[in-house]
Amino acid sequence: MVNRSFYNRRKKVILFVFGSVAVVYIIRLFFLQILDERWKTDAHINAFRHEIDVPPRGLIFDRNGVKLVDNEVSYDLMVVPRNIRSLDTLGLCNILNIDTAEFNRRLSKARKYSIYIPSLFEKRLSPQMYAFLTERLHNFKGFYIYPRTIRTYYTQAAAHSLGYIAEVNYHDMDEDPYYAMGDYTGRSGIERSYEQELRGKKGQRIVLVDNLGREKGAYANGEFDIDAVPGQNLWASIDKALQEYGELLMQGKRGSIVAIEPSTGEILCLVTSPSYDPSLLVGKDRGKNYRELQNDSINKPLFNRALNAMYPPGSTFKLANALVFQQAGIVDEYTLYSCQMGFAYGNRVLGCHAHPSPLNVSGSVQHSCNAWYCRGLKSMLENRKLYTSTREAYEDWYDRILKLGFGQKFNSDLPYEIKGIIPSANYYDKVYGKERWKATSIISISIGQGEICATPVQLANLVAIIANKGYYYPPHLIRAIGHRDTLNDRFAKRVVDIEPKYFETVIEGMERATWAGTARRASVPGIRVAAKTGTAENPPRKDHSLLVCFAPVDNPKIAISIIVENGGFGATWAAPIASLMMERYLNDTVLRKDLETTIMTGKINYY
Repeated sequence: MVNRSFYNRRKKVILFVFGSVAVVYIIRLFFLQILDERWKTDAHINAFRHEIDVPPRGLIFDRNGVKLVDNEVSYDLMVVPRNIRSLDTLGLCNILNIDTAEFNRRLSKARKYSIYIPSLFEKRLSPQMYAFLTERLHNFKGFYIYPRTIRTYYTQAAAHSLGYIAEVNYHDMDEDPYYAMGDYTGRSGIERSYEQELRGKKGQRIVLVDNLGREKGAYANGEFDIDAVPGQNLWASIDKALQEYGELLMQGKRGSIVAIEPSTGEILCLVTSPSYDPSLLVGKDRGKNYRELQNDSINKPLFNRALNAMYPPGSTFKLANALVFQQAGIVDEYTLYSCQMGFAYGNRVLGCHAHPSPLNVSGSVQHSCNAWYCRGLKSMLENRKLYTSTREAYEDWYDRILKLGFGQKFNSDLPYEIKGIIPSANYYDKVYGKERWKATSIISISIGQGEICATPVQLANLVAIIANKGYYYPPHLIRAIGHRDTLNDRFAKRVVDIEPKYFETVIEGMERATWAGTARRASVPGIRVAAKTGTAENPPRKDHSLLVCFAPVDNPKIAISIIVENGGFGATWAAPIASLMMERYLNDTVLRKDLETTIMTGKINYY
């Protein structure tokens, strides 16, 4: 009995041990086969490869249908770290012309991103490298060649407007799950502003592969594949020929040219000088070229002067004040202000040049009289019939100036634009003390100096408003999306609070300036031109040369602002450049070859 009892206990212990082991195995098998996806994933990866199909970016054309930006096929070497087997590291390094340290760095970066998802290993293979690798790819399991499109340019102009694309970083991928390692995104210009439209939608292919990583066809005959949707084509508002011509005229100079079609707000050209060839920021040398451009602290070719530079607008700003003074009831077409070679206040004199005196509104524009605008601003800020205080009068002036497009962004499709500066009443309270400033404290803003700063595109928009006699569309770079006839209607018409009759007096003065005033060099034979020069002080260096204009007066087709840094008087450089630009656009040719040669070969000594 004792022995049987002993053996029964041993039997139960053995059964318990074997039962426990069986239960552990069953639980482990259940976990591995049902709950744990890792082995299923590994088996799946050995049989399938999920390839993301990145669509070609949309093309970019100019307003006349001339192609500006296209795509060309490029081949990248991709890696799926989890699939690497028995890799001939040295052989691959020799093909790619890299050392093992660089190989390990790239592979580590890919593993950090994901061991399952493809990562870029070598971008833009040369044709020879592509052919050589294709024949030997079976020796490098885990690697495959992926075709993608890169940008190619049909012009060396408009680099800042077109922009460029660059490889995404971790921040881009965190911000938008659409992107994966090795993708590209727009970094500036149109490429950035219209990234959503240009990039399209990704597709996906599920490819059967053998144990060597070689493709064996589509899984389930492609039933589960998703087709990529190509990016939409864009038609820019830019006129390629005018843009290229403007850049030729600005050779050897710093500054900008902005030309707008007044009736639509479409930018016909946006020249910033110095510039660069957009093709420099494509391909394997992009990083090196970008650093060289970025490190050029003298010319600053990456700096978009048309949108990001602020200048005192000088006498071009008198046009805005002439409109505001009339609308506010400070002056009318018959109001006369005298000038004795300047405006005296306290023991100071704000100087002026010789011209007829006294002058009305049109005459003040024609002859660009400083004293006239000083008296106009003083009359407005000291008018106690209309305003109870200087501050109230100034705030009225400030609001009207902002409605003319100054001191704010247009918020259209112009990337990285800045607001410029129109100082508020609070600003002057901080500078002078509350209720301790008056008209003569800030008199220089009447002639576009002092604290006033504007961007070139804001000045071009001002003359577009004048050409339209009271309205504008925010300046923009894209006129059609998806189809040439599908016009871009994202930007609504804005009406300024100034009656049309007040524009007539200003336009009269601008036109008279081109045949008997300060803007004579802006005239174009056979075309009625309205223009206003500006000379912006830039101590201690030479003044900036400015001009704004539009033409033809009776049917405006183009409005322009031009700034030539340190170019002196507005009539010296800006006026003849504007004249040639209008002639080129309106007549489709330039007959004044001597003037053209003089401007194109002329350079400004900045040192």
